[in-house]
Formats: sequence, C-alpha cells, structure tokens
Amino acid sequence: MRAALIVIAALALAACGGSGSSTTTSTTTSATTTPTTAAGPVRCRAADLTLSFLGQQGATGHGELGFALRNTSGRSCATIGYPGVLFLDRSGAPLPTVPAHTTNDFFGSTPLTALVVAPGGTVSFRLGVTHGISSPAGCTTAYGLQVIPPGETATLRTTIASGAYECRTATVSPLRPGESAFP
Repeated sequence: MRAALIVIAALALAACGGSGSSTTTSTTTSATTTPTTAAGPVRCRAADLTLSFLGQQGATGHGELGFALRNTSGRSCATIGYPGVLFLDRSGAPLPTVPAHTTNDFFGSTPLTALVVAPGGTVSFRLGVTHGISSPAGCTTAYGLQVIPPGETATLRTTIASGAYECRTATVSPLRPGESAFP
C-alpha cells in the first residue's frame, strides 16, 4: 500500500512540471517525440504557438473576427478555454478592450471543449464586435490583436491588415479545433 502511494505521489509531482518564464516569440522545434505526462499531453505554451488572423464577416451591425493558434512545436499539447484578448491600434499600442466569454454569440455556438493540438495542428476562436450606425461613441479601428493563450501569461500578436471596427467590447468564443473559427 505504501509503495503504491509513493508511485502515485511521484506521478502527480511529475505531472505538475515547472513554471519557467516564456517569451512572446514563437519557437519552432524539430523534435518528433510526443512527451506526455500520466495525465496526457503538456499544456500548450505561448512559446510553442503562432497567432494568425483568419478573416472577418459581418451582418446587421455585428462583426466576427476569426483567429488561429498553430502548434509549431514538435509535440502535442493540450488546451481548453478562452484566450485573453487586447485590440491594438496601427502602431501596436493597446486599445480599450473589454472581453466577455461566451459559448453562444450572434453567429452561432461553440462548446467549451478540451483539445489536444498535434504538431502543426491548429485551434481557432472568434471575436464578436458591434459596428455600424447603432455603435456607441468611442468606436475605433483595430489593426492588431494581442492574445494570451488559456493558462498562459506570455502574449502573441498578429496584425489585422484591413483593420476591424471595434467598440471596446468583444465577445470571445472558446477555442475550437481546426482553422474555421466560424460555425
């Protein structure tokens, strides 16, 4: 019985891992192994991901912006939840951004699901914004987005070349598998 408890404790400690710092730059590795813990793949880290803008669509004063996170590491990683988001102006300075997490927005629903991202694999999410004549004062155009992946503190950035109209608030969908942020 005591030996079994020691083995369980050792596995639990191994699954915790370290809490080293990460950078905001993505890193690509050429490893082909898939390290996992007793609980499964390691958590997706910002240093192992790249962020890209997928596009936007809109209807009746509502806009949806799609973004993807690609696993550039040589191992699978696990993630679940909502990314942290911050809109950026043309020079990369922060714009006021108030995110609201939701599984159901104007364009459909996205369930909150635990995901395993294979090397080279992608997960995506969408942001909902309000625009048009009914928009409140203080709206502006965002030309970039800064993202913190779920469970991380390091950030990633991407540009929105054509710009996206934003009014300080945005709904944020949970991550979903693949590159199609839209239902």
